[in-house]
Amino acid sequence: MPPIFLINLKRSPQRLANSVMQFNKYKLPFTRIEAIDGATLSQSEVNKHYCTTLNKKNYHYPLSKGQIGCYLSHRKVWQAIVDQKLDYALIFEDDFTLTSDIHTAIKSINDLDIKWQLIKLSAYKGRKRSIIFKKHLDNAYSLVVHKKLMSGCCATAISYDGAKQLLAVTEKFGRPVDCDLQHIWQTGVPGFSLMPFPVTQCTEQESDIKMRSERQVQKAFFKRKYQQLIANINNKKATSKFINEIHQVHFKQKRSLSSFLFEKLS
Repeated sequence: MPPIFLINLKRSPQRLANSVMQFNKYKLPFTRIEAIDGATLSQSEVNKHYCTTLNKKNYHYPLSKGQIGCYLSHRKVWQAIVDQKLDYALIFEDDFTLTSDIHTAIKSINDLDIKWQLIKLSAYKGRKRSIIFKKHLDNAYSLVVHKKLMSGCCATAISYDGAKQLLAVTEKFGRPVDCDLQHIWQTGVPGFSLMPFPVTQCTEQESDIKMRSERQVQKAFFKRKYQQLIANINNKKATSKFINEIHQVHFKQKRSLSSFLFEKLS
């Protein structure tokens, strides 16, 4: 069983209770990681990792303290994965619902013969996206690559190498954490999705750690459209490269197996 980390704010005891109920239902041990409350961050704490220059360059509105706190909370878990030298861990935000076959999903990850860094276990509010690579596993699940990595961080599997790389490239950030994860040509951490998703996100209310924006910001429409255009071009190139690498690895594995069988038969 891989370690399971739950990101939860101290001021959100009901969410913790709901999460405990979910994990207990399926007999899943977990470790609570206290989320960083953006509302309590000093300006010096904000400036340690949040960069306004990167934000103006790469995003279409300033991040709220809630979004900054959310990002820092995920970096806190990535650091735990690296510090504890874990092969991988499952990371949950506290607004999730598990499906009855979560143990099968975990076994699917454990049995993977593909080197991976990040696997999405949930989609933001159940959104769908085109699939451009699919590998059927030995059960009801498939490992897929979407045209663009799914947004949201409700439930994600992160490997040691993935966590180490993400920490290195996000020492300074200017976008929300799930948005940065989608920029795989910049992070160097391409991602899969395990489908059908074994985790769903509770849509009744937005995660506490992302809320508490001091004011509603006006999004820059044309700036956002330009950023989306550039991102789509870079994402297409990076995703195509990722899929080519997957195919090359599988070709080598099949060729090695064929050679082994040929030697045995000779």
